[in-house]
Amino acid sequence: MTRTNIPGTSPYEAIIGFSRAVRIGNHVHVSGTGPVGADDADVAGQASQCFALIATALANAGSSLEHVYRTRMYLTQARDWEAAAGVHGTIFSTVRPAATMVVVAALLNPSWRIEIEADAFIPE
Repeated sequence: MTRTNIPGTSPYEAIIGFSRAVRIGNHVHVSGTGPVGADDADVAGQASQCFALIATALANAGSSLEHVYRTRMYLTQARDWEAAAGVHGTIFSTVRPAATMVVVAALLNPSWRIEIEADAFIPE
């Protein structure tokens, strides 16, 4: 199978050694995506920004949000789950991917309240 690294805009990709997404065959795995550019937004705004960045990575790999089959959401505050779930539910109301939501102690940027990963397929 062919592997293609899909770059993002993070200056840390080369330093840390990661890609925004990796396409292997007809599957795309999107790295943990923080709400870059929406650091001061509420958690719903941050989740929306995460999904916008994920959508761009998927498009660059030849996929889209409608082809997502797995998401993982990392929250820093348990009380944010309903707002984050509401954004997720709006985006994936018909797709309904397998989803995980967990609360973690912190994320790399202290202003981030959520980080999201996604896996998708590329339709033939």
